[in-house]
Amino acid sequence: MGAAAPVRGRPVSTTALRRWRALHTWSSLWCTALLLILCATGLPLIFADEIEALQADGPPRTARAAGEPLADIDGMVAAARARHPGEAVRFVFIDDDEAAVKVVMAPADVPDRSRDHEAVFDARSAALLADEPPAGRQPMTFMAAARRLHTDLFAGQRGQWVLAATGLAFLMSLASGVALYGPFTRGLGFGTVRRRSPRTRWLDLHNLVGICVLAWMTLIGATGILNAISLPLSAWWRAGEMSVLLGGTRGRPVEAAPASADAAYRAVGRALPDRNVTSIIFPSASFSNPRHYLIWSNGNSPLTSRLFTAALVDARSGELAAVAQMPAYLRLAQLSRPLHFGDFGGMPLKLVWAALDTATIAVLASGLYLWAARRRAARTRLSRAA
Repeated sequence: MGAAAPVRGRPVSTTALRRWRALHTWSSLWCTALLLILCATGLPLIFADEIEALQADGPPRTARAAGEPLADIDGMVAAARARHPGEAVRFVFIDDDEAAVKVVMAPADVPDRSRDHEAVFDARSAALLADEPPAGRQPMTFMAAARRLHTDLFAGQRGQWVLAATGLAFLMSLASGVALYGPFTRGLGFGTVRRRSPRTRWLDLHNLVGICVLAWMTLIGATGILNAISLPLSAWWRAGEMSVLLGGTRGRPVEAAPASADAAYRAVGRALPDRNVTSIIFPSASFSNPRHYLIWSNGNSPLTSRLFTAALVDARSGELAAVAQMPAYLRLAQLSRPLHFGDFGGMPLKLVWAALDTATIAVLASGLYLWAARRRAARTRLSRAA
């Protein structure tokens, strides 16, 4: 988008150069506005844990120690149901970082999660810590709004497809920018910023910062695409491989009185002793598991903690029915999230990600300026010629 005249002594253009410049200009124009929104919302999301901890009421909760028993899940589910009679329990999330268990409920078993709300319990004592009002009555927090805007533009799956297309346009913009970088900087030392005009100075700065953060922007663009299509990929997997494991139970009535969630939790713990159960999805028609608990677990190392395994527990007997082998494309999608947000290496890595995000904002903003300056110069030449 910011390409201008080549360095003096080079041909004005070739067919290939014109094509690369057109691709760079139009792919950049397609994605820049949305990318500025994504970069702006991505900055607070890098520090989401720290910001949410500051906003949390009461003293910070400590992590549950290894081997420390979990409080009775069934008791917490019963307490949540008593507080919200007539609602469906959808999930139980087990957060070991804060020793908390979140029971997520909704008025009905439907795919739309916009009306979900949660009751939070202490993972050690089962004491109620917080209880959100039913959806529609609780205000949306700043972080929740930033997350929705960043992940689907408040447009659900349509927004995710738009973001995936934006990521593809971004990668095309980067590839065409690299193709233009050599011809337009030939004869200049690396880091040279010419001062002959504001537009030339901004062009050199645009090229310099862009080439310095190219690898990071490519990583963010690629992982952003994977994040955007992760839900459709999961739906594809559930419709294919998972349906085989479900044994033809899809479409059948939901188990009205499922077995103990505690029993399902323990069954997976026995089968996968080296993994931590992170969530229990209750039998549901909207998630295509009407006769099973769907239980997700992760590993203990920095890498395996980002890789999740699904297990099915029979909702009548409480016995383990199957452990799903996750396909490579879902493993790749799982790994894309920590790489995208830089939340796997502590505060030092978060600060690096924030600095690179800020540099990307500078590249995008300078590209818009160069495009506008070029159009303004072209209009000036036309008016003079007239």
